[in-house]
Amino acid sequence: MALRDSDPAEVGGYRIEDRLGSGGMGVVYLARSASGRRLAVKVVHGQYADDDEFRTRFRREVAAARQVSGAFTAPVVDADADAPRPWMATLYIPGSDLGTHVREHGPLPPPRLRELAAGLAEALRDIHRAGVVHRDLKPANVMLAEDGPRVIDFGISRAAEFAASDALTQTGRVMGTPPFMSPEQFASPQDVGPAADIFSLGSVLTYAATRRGPFDSPSPYETALRVVEGEPNLSGVPAELLPVIRPCLEKHRKSRPTADDLFTLLREGAPPGTDLPRPARPWPGARPTEPALTPWPDAADTDRNAALLHPPAEPDAERREDPRPRYDATPTERNEPSDVPAGTPSPGAERPPLRAKRRLLLVSAAVVAVLAAVGTSTLALTRDRDPAPSAAAGSDLPEGWKPWASTAEAPLGSERVLGGPDSSLTGCAAIDRSLVCAGAGLMATRFDLADGRNTWSRPVDRTPNGASGDAGALIGTGDGRVYGYEADEQDSANGIRSTYTVHALAADTGKVLWRRPTGTGEMAAVPDSTQGAATAVPQGVITFYGAQGDQYALLDAKTGDVRWTRSKPDLPDCLLHSAADRAYLVCATVQDEGKTGRTTVSQIDPATGKARWTVGVEGTAHVLGQHDGRLVLADALDTDRGLTLIDASSHELTLRRLAQPRPKDAEAYLVRGTVYFTRASGGVRAVSLRTGRTLWESNSSVEQQGPPAASPTHVYLASPSGRLAALNARTGKIEGTRSGRDDGGRANSMFVTAGAPLVLVGDALYVPYGIRSVYTVDVRDL
Repeated sequence: MALRDSDPAEVGGYRIEDRLGSGGMGVVYLARSASGRRLAVKVVHGQYADDDEFRTRFRREVAAARQVSGAFTAPVVDADADAPRPWMATLYIPGSDLGTHVREHGPLPPPRLRELAAGLAEALRDIHRAGVVHRDLKPANVMLAEDGPRVIDFGISRAAEFAASDALTQTGRVMGTPPFMSPEQFASPQDVGPAADIFSLGSVLTYAATRRGPFDSPSPYETALRVVEGEPNLSGVPAELLPVIRPCLEKHRKSRPTADDLFTLLREGAPPGTDLPRPARPWPGARPTEPALTPWPDAADTDRNAALLHPPAEPDAERREDPRPRYDATPTERNEPSDVPAGTPSPGAERPPLRAKRRLLLVSAAVVAVLAAVGTSTLALTRDRDPAPSAAAGSDLPEGWKPWASTAEAPLGSERVLGGPDSSLTGCAAIDRSLVCAGAGLMATRFDLADGRNTWSRPVDRTPNGASGDAGALIGTGDGRVYGYEADEQDSANGIRSTYTVHALAADTGKVLWRRPTGTGEMAAVPDSTQGAATAVPQGVITFYGAQGDQYALLDAKTGDVRWTRSKPDLPDCLLHSAADRAYLVCATVQDEGKTGRTTVSQIDPATGKARWTVGVEGTAHVLGQHDGRLVLADALDTDRGLTLIDASSHELTLRRLAQPRPKDAEAYLVRGTVYFTRASGGVRAVSLRTGRTLWESNSSVEQQGPPAASPTHVYLASPSGRLAALNARTGKIEGTRSGRDDGGRANSMFVTAGAPLVLVGDALYVPYGIRSVYTVDVRDL
């Protein structure tokens, strides 16, 4: 590229010989040192010279590049961030960049792709070990040198040890190149780490294999949307490279491999005695100005490396049954099926629907990207069910199990036995050999898992014919204990005086292990978990506390002692939730006639009650549960707002737009990583939490269906009368049913609008129905 009259004759004492290129940030020259060494000198454009923040970033670039060895990059030779126009000189790497090479010569053949994958994995491993995140890995920043690929241009890199509170990450700039950026670079740029480079690597390898990126679109807005929420288009990628590229493009950063993981995968995928591929010969189009450092074997000789990578389980590159492991998954999670049904067309080439309401983010000095508002809503939201307890050893059913149906006795002196509002069980949980339920005026009652014997019950109100109107709710279980509450409401001169007490009961005997009053007075809060006023964690019970219900406290699991109390925020709507053994305080403010608002989500430190972290969420968000390390929330009021995901470790916020907005009268549940929207008429829609795509839509034929339970193969739904349906988890097809039952009586449908949550233990499904009744069925017989 010819020099221009305005170009300098020298920079920093280095003689300029040629212009190599220019971009939005500066010009790159070919220069030569006094000793004759060829250098690439980057000189920043004049308009940035007076920007103090830019100079600070430039110093960071220089420092970052100097931390990395020159084996896989262009090593820094000299720099001056304080010059009138800041500049940096690196060793000149002869050859073309990957983008230019692919444009001129087309996609790389499989042997070259394997070489590129191995070289870039090795380069990123070296970069990340130095504590640096590149943040702009793209084809133009990969030089195809004689001795293998080199990663260049650390212009927006960041040392990994810089704190998230660094002022340079607070400016609202989202830096990078949209087609090759990671989802977190759009959603939470201050938390970008090494995993972002891995995602970019997957995009770069896809480009090298197909001459297009996995999320390409004519519009940068839609490109950003596809990166954050869409499925990658991997058609045309050689099958042997899919086990490397697919994990790199996982949306959640913890699901991606590290550079070490990739290097190990590439190395261990080779036949015994085979080394990783080395450069075979100069790349077509490389500048022949420098001799090759080492001769490369001819590409034809690399055919023996065709089995370098593990072949995919299925020949169809887009088949949804993906055999690869998640790198942060437990062994149990790794055996779970894909959340997309078999036979689903490849989503990569589809254009995700765009909605009018979008949230704009600045992605670079020249490109504005978008995060679309997610279309969904919830009216009734429940926590994600924890995985069911394991069945007895050697069996998928509890030891001694047989089909049974059983009804708990009515509380002594109670008149709430004729189908009134307090006659249905509100929840059950399996613990050891017990199924413990609450509701219908019962603090808790126990059924034996195997034979259904109702061995003990404790009422919510211990006074016969007491005035309490509380139906009861199970707060939680833990370490052989069951947590419930007692209510004592008595007339007083000033009206009804209420006293609420949390109890810990032995699950097998019902013995009271401890009791602790939580509040007395007209404003005292009912410690009802179904209303978000109490929740259980391994350390005990966290509940709203005091005569005014304006505090929250931890009651110790073993003793019931109050370990700490904290003032509840002065907000109109605060709820307590738990997910994955962590407690959260979720406080919402509603504006504009209930259509808009903001919610703060705080993880509670069980040792002190203080907030470990707090994240603000647009809308009136409620917790559905947690999956894959991310807290999942949905808006309870706004039907146009989407799911919100919060990484429980990094606090990174992700918005998940749904491909189809759900009906306004649907309820939302999170079970085994899938969101189910259910309607009282029997309609069910299964939605992938990972992509927001509808997996299937069906009619369960179950009226007033309650929260579902799910196994790896089926989803189960039941009505208040015990009518049961088993739907194929991959297709939504009904594959088994049970009729409703009358032997437990019928609750008044004016008050009971949905079935109680189901409990699945191995192959034994427990179905609450009627009045204080439960039956069980072997799901294999459905």
